[in-house]
Amino acid sequence: TVLVHKILGNLARSGASLVAIKKAAEVLVPEIHTIAVALSGATVPEVGRPGFELPVDEIEYGVGIHGEPGYRREKMLPSKDLAKELVDKLVLSFDGDTTSHYAILVNGMGATPLMEQFIFTNDVMDLLDDKGVKVAYSKVGNLMTSIDMAGISLTLLRLSNADWLEGLNADVKTIAWG
Repeated sequence: TVLVHKILGNLARSGASLVAIKKAAEVLVPEIHTIAVALSGATVPEVGRPGFELPVDEIEYGVGIHGEPGYRREKMLPSKDLAKELVDKLVLSFDGDTTSHYAILVNGMGATPLMEQFIFTNDVMDLLDDKGVKVAYSKVGNLMTSIDMAGISLTLLRLSNADWLEGLNADVKTIAWG
């Protein structure tokens, strides 16, 4: 949703009507796919403890930002292996389309150090390059987080509209976007 908000926010700032923004969203949203891997659960504020537990040597693929269950747990792997799992699934979700240009977002889930996010991003970029996927835009940081959740999400946006890249590159004044 972060990239959706950024692109549609720029459209709104340019004076587009609510109807035009809604139409743009209907085209934009199907072009964005995200998948995450968690190393720990998010703390649920009402109960003060994680919504799920993971052993310290395990990860869970496909977990949601609110702690929704993922699709597989396994022992901890190196960043390159985690990146391969997520990249392969995302590229497949676009039917292997390597002719388009893409934007990527590597998002820390709340408790993942920025250095680890950049290591993961480097692995993702290498894998995308190996697959012939053209990345026109990338962003790394803690942009949509959960309390205490260690993990990372990877978003791939197919840039099928030139205005989207313009929206991503547009200046904004927020703390996290920088």
